[in-house]
Amino acid sequence: MENSTLMSEQVLIALRKITHAIDLHSKKLVKHYGITVPQLIVLKEIERKEKISLTTLAKNVSLSLATISSLLDRLEKNNYIQRSRGEVDKRTIYVHITESGMKVIEKSPSLLHEQFLQNFSELEEWEQHLIVSSIQRIAAMMNVETIDPGLILKNFYPPQGVE
Repeated sequence: MENSTLMSEQVLIALRKITHAIDLHSKKLVKHYGITVPQLIVLKEIERKEKISLTTLAKNVSLSLATISSLLDRLEKNNYIQRSRGEVDKRTIYVHITESGMKVIEKSPSLLHEQFLQNFSELEEWEQHLIVSSIQRIAAMMNVETIDPGLILKNFYPPQGVE
């Protein structure tokens, strides 16, 4: 039992280091580029799809509709996206990226720390899969699927006063 406790504490320490690194990178992104990590994730997903409904967008980035709506309000205020009603079903709202939004994506850095990306890309493919599956397993063990990711992102990003 004692060994199990020590191992779980090592997991907690490693997760804390990861969280700290992500937090530092996020603060840098806000400071230098004026956009939060969740906003950039959403913006990149909109850019990939060219035209996407709110429901599909929320599903694709694992955020609630309420969180997506709030993020889109800020992106629209900065003229990074535009919303429009569907032609067939007027209740459906679609999101499109603007030229300003494209420029933000072009100038913004990676969502993850560059050193991590470099090291990760140098791993064998099986090692990459092992890391991804291990992290997904940790998330599942922590019941992350039952927590609204929007709450996590809202509490984690950005620093107060930046949103």
